[in-house]
Amino acid sequence: MIFLDAAATTPVRREVLEAMWPYLSGEFGNPSSHHTLGESAAAALAAARSGVAKVFNCRPGEVTFTSGGTEADNLAVKGIALARREADPALKRVVISAVEHPAVEESARYLERVHGFVVDVVPVDSDGVVTVDALRSVLQPGTALVSIMYANNEIGTVQPIADLAEVAHDAGVPFHTDAVQAAGWCPLDVKELGVDAMSISAHKLGAPKGSGALFVKGRLRLEPLMHGGGQERGKRSGTENVAGAVALSTALALSHAEQREQADRVALLRETFIQRVSDTVPDAMLTGHRSRRLPSVASFCFPGTSGESVLLELERLGVVCSSGSACAAGSDAPSPVLVALGIAPETAQTAVRFSFTSAITGKELETAAGAVETAVARVRNLAAPQAG
Repeated sequence: MIFLDAAATTPVRREVLEAMWPYLSGEFGNPSSHHTLGESAAAALAAARSGVAKVFNCRPGEVTFTSGGTEADNLAVKGIALARREADPALKRVVISAVEHPAVEESARYLERVHGFVVDVVPVDSDGVVTVDALRSVLQPGTALVSIMYANNEIGTVQPIADLAEVAHDAGVPFHTDAVQAAGWCPLDVKELGVDAMSISAHKLGAPKGSGALFVKGRLRLEPLMHGGGQERGKRSGTENVAGAVALSTALALSHAEQREQADRVALLRETFIQRVSDTVPDAMLTGHRSRRLPSVASFCFPGTSGESVLLELERLGVVCSSGSACAAGSDAPSPVLVALGIAPETAQTAVRFSFTSAITGKELETAAGAVETAVARVRNLAAPQAG
């Protein structure tokens, strides 16, 4: 099997398993307990927080551990917007882009539906890019938060986050970015990015599912979504997942150390794969920005097919990939991200996303490209009207 669905999840790295194992076995204490086992767990949690902060270039106290990227996005969007409106009732608007992950979009819609906020949506161009002019045109007085993702999970387009954050700050508005897909491939220095909040998820980095982290700049108030014992400095109550935090910190440190070398290597392999598919599959349409994209993502529409049928055929040929976001699997509706790019709904339904781990090889992608040629041809042949 050739696994090309790393944007959905990644295999757990051995180094990560070894780092977290003690906190699943002998060192099983609750970090809030005032005894030796608890103190050991608390020390491990503090070390994990410092590890994440080192990569983010922030203070450890600005890192909150969550159950994953979805919770981190919810906490950022809802928590910041609600806290700012409490301080100033005139702040009743939230800005998101047209290509956000559902964790951000649905959080914004919740604020609209339940708390009376207005959601302003920034359009993207045909490559999926949010331009500074587009953001400026949408920003209005009374905006509590701007949230724009760092890199898109379906098409791989990387946004000019530092420039967009500057536009928000010029208007006096804090800026959050969902960096779940960018983590491991793009720089995460929050000072260089200029962001006030940033979300990541462990299972995109070679750690187990069920752990995430949110950076929130120290001066920015946050209304907690989880209430209880006041863990995570009152921002996220609940007994902390110590093993998950250790795993996330370990995976993040490993990917950060390897980032430049692996990003360059995988980007070259991605380009060869894109060229091979473009050359051998008639009418293959690459989606997303041609160069401002994650090294690990190549997404296509194959007109004249069904994306789901191509996926099934590819799996028969030993290649595992997806039609887009794993969070929308099973939906018959065309991808809102592709529609936002101006792609016709019937074409959007032919989408297939190929996403790679840092361990991908050129031989695997050469084999996969051949499988794509075969799979698309078979599906188109079955769909073609039969003579007689």
